[in-house]
Amino acid sequence: MLNFKKIKDHKAFSILTNRYVLVSLFFLIWMFFLDTNSFFIHRDVNQEKKVLERRKEDFIEKIETDKEKIKALEDEKGLESFARETYYIKKPEEEIYIIEEDSTENE
Repeated sequence: MLNFKKIKDHKAFSILTNRYVLVSLFFLIWMFFLDTNSFFIHRDVNQEKKVLERRKEDFIEKIETDKEKIKALEDEKGLESFARETYYIKKPEEEIYIIEEDSTENE
């Protein structure tokens, strides 16, 4: 078994007990694990930021498609087409037949 004198005379012991090393080690442990702005919190925030940026891009794409749809509805033909397809609106002299396909017959 090593006695305390041998441990004390070892070079690594003198380096590890240096006050600057101890303060630096304490500082790193504090900043990495204990601080309110620790590494792990920053990592989580950055991951959440990436997710929100992806969602933002998706919303921008949806806005662009909605703008295109609105632009198509400004034209009278586009508005009539939308009304016929969505709400089955017809002219007084027309009849509309809705044909639905049964998915079980295709199997």
